[in-house]
Amino acid sequence: MSIVIVVGNPRPGSRTYGVAVQAAEALARRIGDRAAPEVVDLAALAPRLFAPEASGAVEAALELVAGADVLVVASPTYKGTYTGLLKAFLDRLPGGALTSTVALPLLVMGDARHALAVEVHFRPLLVELGATVPTPGLALLESELPEVEPVLGRWADRVAPQVIAALREGASA
Repeated sequence: MSIVIVVGNPRPGSRTYGVAVQAAEALARRIGDRAAPEVVDLAALAPRLFAPEASGAVEAALELVAGADVLVVASPTYKGTYTGLLKAFLDRLPGGALTSTVALPLLVMGDARHALAVEVHFRPLLVELGATVPTPGLALLESELPEVEPVLGRWADRVAPQVIAALREGASA
């Protein structure tokens, strides 16, 4: 099984990156995946993502994402939704590219008023690409990040059975 993380923050070494890795690792422990999740950090790919010529690094990242069994997609909340960088990357995937993927959206927000963005904007994007999104998305306040481990532990405990069920259902289809 492969768990892949996509981080849509344009800043390298962001808090979004850190919490996405922590979330994926917490989930991996609960679903019995011993391999370290692979990370697609869009901050590193941004210059090539918007370059006019094709990029092998971008193509490799798209293939990694499309081949994931479980995809944790994380973004800070910008203007009430996920980043344009994340959207530009995901727009390069063909329709149905995530058909065999269980996706989990994660938004990091500065204000609780943005909490619905994960369900209203983010989930439909992943579903449009064919992903199975078996659980509500995770919306985390920036103020929660310094002590986020207990929050992620409870989240992983809650979503792991649903992820396992979705993976089994996908395998039997």
